[in-house]
Amino acid sequence: MRYTKSFFLISMFYFLQGCSLNTKSVNKNNDPGEYLQKIKIYSIPNTFNFAGEKIPLELPDVREKFDRELHINSYLHSSTILLLKRSQRWLPEISKILLENGIPLDFKYLPVIESSLENVISSKKAVGFWQLLATTARENGLIVNKEIDERYDPIKSTYAAIRYLKKAHKKFNSWIHAAASYNRGIKGYEKAIVSQKIDNYFNLYLNKETSRYVFRLLAIKEIFENPDKYGFILKKEDYYYSENLIPYKVTKTIPNLANWALEHNSNYKDLKRYNPWLRKNILTIKIGKTYNILLPNRNDKYEF
Repeated sequence: MRYTKSFFLISMFYFLQGCSLNTKSVNKNNDPGEYLQKIKIYSIPNTFNFAGEKIPLELPDVREKFDRELHINSYLHSSTILLLKRSQRWLPEISKILLENGIPLDFKYLPVIESSLENVISSKKAVGFWQLLATTARENGLIVNKEIDERYDPIKSTYAAIRYLKKAHKKFNSWIHAAASYNRGIKGYEKAIVSQKIDNYFNLYLNKETSRYVFRLLAIKEIFENPDKYGFILKKEDYYYSENLIPYKVTKTIPNLANWALEHNSNYKDLKRYNPWLRKNILTIKIGKTYNILLPNRNDKYEF
């Protein structure tokens, strides 16, 4: 045991000495500038708004919080690249639905910061693109049970989020408040306003997550609208696009979805990929109820 410990210490000594020698040999001119990594510092915009509401950038803490989130997301290179790539698959349709329902277009960035446009599950059991809890989903028109969980449907869950945001906007008469309450909950956010007697998100003392939430939205909006400025230079072919899918209208119970997929020139993997809201290998349909199951068009030829 003593021998092993001594051997380890001697080995570490020579390893560190070697590192020191290697460092000196690389830096022949003893110029510390040779080791400085060139990192670009970005300036936040002079003016900014979210959903038509002005951001008070004249406040020092507001500028600093915006600056922080802007640099964090600018230098999360792989994550932000993938967000941009996925955006072309989902944001055009989500944007269309938001505009048709009177929700400002800036809310298309909400599922970007909530889920990275993936069907993820949070530690609090929030699910899907819009990260809805089961109770919230049901309150806003989604089916959530053992066989079906429409929180996993990016489009249906968008409509549920719209219902929530409309209620929040009606309550607070502010889209920024509506965005913040999406994170905190309408009741929890209202409690903060009432207890502090402040009707302004930027002047409220909030929990860490909610106090960062709107600034994360602002940062993603700025980067997505000016990707080249932040070093994200993507070509058209770099993006992920929506695929041509065929909807199959289903009115009767399917006892085995894997078999059903094979009968429709597909497979269970594709069925689950395009219909993640199907949670079991069975779909029970009540009388009068209809569902659309999406499967890829096998005649399509994709060019990459």
